Amino acid sequence: MKRSQALIAFIFVFTLFIAGCNTGLLSPAEVPAPSETAPPPAPVVVDGIRTSYADIVEKTSPAVLRIESEVRSQPQMRRTEEGSPFDEFFRQFPGPRGNQGPRVERGVGSGVIVSADGTVLTNAHVVDEATRITAITADNQRFEAKLVGMDKPSDLAVLKIEAQNLPFLSLGNSDTVRVGDIVLAIGNPLGIGQSVTAGIISAKGRRTGLAYGGADSFEDFLQTDAPINRGNSGGALVNLEGQLIGINSQILSSPGSGGGNIGIGFSIPSNMAKNVMDQLLANGKVRRGLLGVNIQAVTGDTARALDLPDASGVLVSNVRPGSAAEKAGVQRGDIITAVNGEKIDDGNVLRNKIAGTLPGTEVKLSILRNGNTVDLTAVLDEFDSETASANQPAQPGGEAQPERGSGKLGVTLQPVTPALARQYGTGSETEGLVIVDIDPSGPAAEAGIARGDMILEVNRRVVKTAEEVEAALQQSGGRPILLLISRRGTVTYLTVRLS
Repeated sequence: MKRSQALIAFIFVFTLFIAGCNTGLLSPAEVPAPSETAPPPAPVVVDGIRTSYADIVEKTSPAVLRIESEVRSQPQMRRTEEGSPFDEFFRQFPGPRGNQGPRVERGVGSGVIVSADGTVLTNAHVVDEATRITAITADNQRFEAKLVGMDKPSDLAVLKIEAQNLPFLSLGNSDTVRVGDIVLAIGNPLGIGQSVTAGIISAKGRRTGLAYGGADSFEDFLQTDAPINRGNSGGALVNLEGQLIGINSQILSSPGSGGGNIGIGFSIPSNMAKNVMDQLLANGKVRRGLLGVNIQAVTGDTARALDLPDASGVLVSNVRPGSAAEKAGVQRGDIITAVNGEKIDDGNVLRNKIAGTLPGTEVKLSILRNGNTVDLTAVLDEFDSETASANQPAQPGGEAQPERGSGKLGVTLQPVTPALARQYGTGSETEGLVIVDIDPSGPAAEAGIARGDMILEVNRRVVKTAEEVEAALQQSGGRPILLLISRRGTVTYLTVRLS
């Protein structure tokens, strides 16, 4: 009996000993389990190849805002016209209709903080006519934004939000951007929240002709294939250094894409944005220089017609009376080859360069005239969108003259008369030959000449009669014919290849 009790006690103590070892109760000290640490972020560069843009996004995205704008308008009014390229960027939510009073239209876009004290860049079409503007950060902080100034010709606007120590983007030098550079587009597409897309610079110096300021717009876009959609307007285009190099503004869409991205987006370069922003902050408006010429590209046919060594420079098709160009001695038919020593081969580049210079500034023009180089100095006038393209009313002409044909061109000509001037809107030109009929299969029609156009010159020779036209054509030899044409007051050169 005693042995049985002793055996039972031994088994009980042994069991407790084993349990104690398993639970650590009898161990001299409890050993804590090792703490789990978060895995390190994936490397952004592997074997010299970038595998992630996360570091750039983390640095830049806090400075990109969602911009909400409200416009109170009458029921029959629209914020933008149907089919406007800026419908691609607006989401409109109409309020009450009928006779219930003004409706509220709400637009959604993007903006970029460019200073720690709350200066914001966005597009003019995002905030135009807005009665209330709200800026929302990536972490959902909301700020009432004040419109500092707006410049429709560049489609830029400057806002101000009352805050300090905000994250912001530094403006890079867009002139140093190269085609093929990798870029990121950051914005608020389709109102779904902040998104980031990647691509490259596809082209520089683009002009779409669709900008918000219409015919008086100044465009020098960076083209990118980084996907941009509705709501990205006013968002950031950044380089791999995290610098702001563009403000996203436009997209081109195919008819079947529903207005979505097809890989062709346009961004306002940061250098243009900085110039506009600095002037709006300082003066509330933007002042631009004006030379006072109509210009066009020098094509291969134009170069051959003028017997030029190559198709370089910009051709002056008209000089406005009393303009800075006229006072400097610029003449119709001159080729502008350089401004302040910088070579010029594109009319849009020349226009933007002059516009980016303050009125009253002297500029040096290098001119090619009749095979000789001429250096001129012009003092720039001030650009005024209301009068820059204004045409003077037509002047009375002589009595009607009989119609004459030009068989080589395939047109029927008549000297300008008051009746023809009114009918075709020939502007201030009082001498020339109006095309009253045209052979649709003739050389002139193939060159883009139309009925109602007025021929002012043939191969740089002023013509007033059909005989003078024929004589000038006879002397052209085998070269293309250079015609100076006035179309509803706009003067331009066209080249015609005779069959």
